Amino acid sequence: MTGTRTTMAALFLLPALVLLGALVVYPIGYSVVRSLYDQSGDGFAGFDNYQALFTDDGIRTALKNNIIWVVFAPTVATALGLIFAVLTERVRWGTAFKLVVFMPMAISMLAAGIIFRLVYDQDPDKGVANAVWVGVHDTFAQSSAFPKAHPGRQSPLEAAGGGAFVTKEPVRPGEPVTLPLVGVAPDLMPDDAEPAGQPPSDPGKITGTTWQDFTRGKGVGTLGAPDPAELGYAGMKIEAVKDGEVVASTTAAGDGTFTLPASAEGALLRLPADNFQEPYNGLDWLGPSLVTPAIIGSYIWMWAGFAMVLIAAGLAGVPRELLEAARVDGANEWQVFRRVTVPLLAPVLAVVTVTLMINVLKVFDLVFIIAPGSSQDDANVLALELYRKGFAEDQPGVASAIAVFLLLLVIPVMWFNVRRLRREVRR
Repeated sequence: MTGTRTTMAALFLLPALVLLGALVVYPIGYSVVRSLYDQSGDGFAGFDNYQALFTDDGIRTALKNNIIWVVFAPTVATALGLIFAVLTERVRWGTAFKLVVFMPMAISMLAAGIIFRLVYDQDPDKGVANAVWVGVHDTFAQSSAFPKAHPGRQSPLEAAGGGAFVTKEPVRPGEPVTLPLVGVAPDLMPDDAEPAGQPPSDPGKITGTTWQDFTRGKGVGTLGAPDPAELGYAGMKIEAVKDGEVVASTTAAGDGTFTLPASAEGALLRLPADNFQEPYNGLDWLGPSLVTPAIIGSYIWMWAGFAMVLIAAGLAGVPRELLEAARVDGANEWQVFRRVTVPLLAPVLAVVTVTLMINVLKVFDLVFIIAPGSSQDDANVLALELYRKGFAEDQPGVASAIAVFLLLLVIPVMWFNVRRLRREVRR
């Protein structure tokens, strides 16, 4: 009877064992064997391919990035999941919030990568991240209205270094100063710009005009003098400089006219560089320094919902009497959370964190899609380097060694997870 049961069990398990052997055991075994041969597969290479894991610059960068991923991505995603689960437990719209947070899990890695490639676009008119960043920046630091302005032909101005311009001759009271510039497109002129005005002559002050010295049409307008169709540089900053020190400063009116006190006599007028700074275009999210944190951010956006759902399920099983007892004993909400809720949720938090660690060790899609070609070397991870070595660089031996190395990294984490689950079952 026992033999019959064993035979029946073996027959039922046989299809699963065949699939397991064909799809898991054989590929692992083949990868181990292939990692010991050279790139052609004919010559035995020993551990040379494994030595490349620690000498190849690309693999070392990938290993460093994998460490960053394993340390930060699971930790932040689990922490956010815990916060969301606890904060939404008592609100009526908590279920709707959890649904919204969990929704990214329904999106494939490919689609998420495409979405975040657009989110991190450098152009603020396209990339949401830079649109928000630039909006916040410009709230506190207004950008220049004249980034392309510069002196034209026969100009009384010359470059002063650092992007500023200065008059060639000192200024005198009663002698109006003209500061013509060109280079600003008409549609980019300030909204409060008015037709350039003629500076009044004041024997006790320094007066002048700064304006866009350009009129459309060949031979139209007078060079070096305001014309009716030309606009003043409203808001242009003007400084009077003597012996390297600013003795007076002012801002041009809507028609470009300005007035300085008599103390500016004999000074050179300078248009400081901040008049001509390029508009702030935000951060280079996909540049070499920020590409890895940016991609980790997209991963957290996807997986924080997963962590939240599992932690919320664990939180539902926490005895309410313990929480109420802590409150009765005088503990505030933070103390209840830190000393009661988190310790009771420790097994769930450990499972979520370990599961995410296993997941990030294999991350490939997001890095491959989001990181542009110019930054892909800096964002490289082991799974991507495996693909590049195996298919782009035709080094299957090294690629197999990376695959085996990844397996060795995952096994301890999986063993820890299985051991914890068995311990929970015994309880």
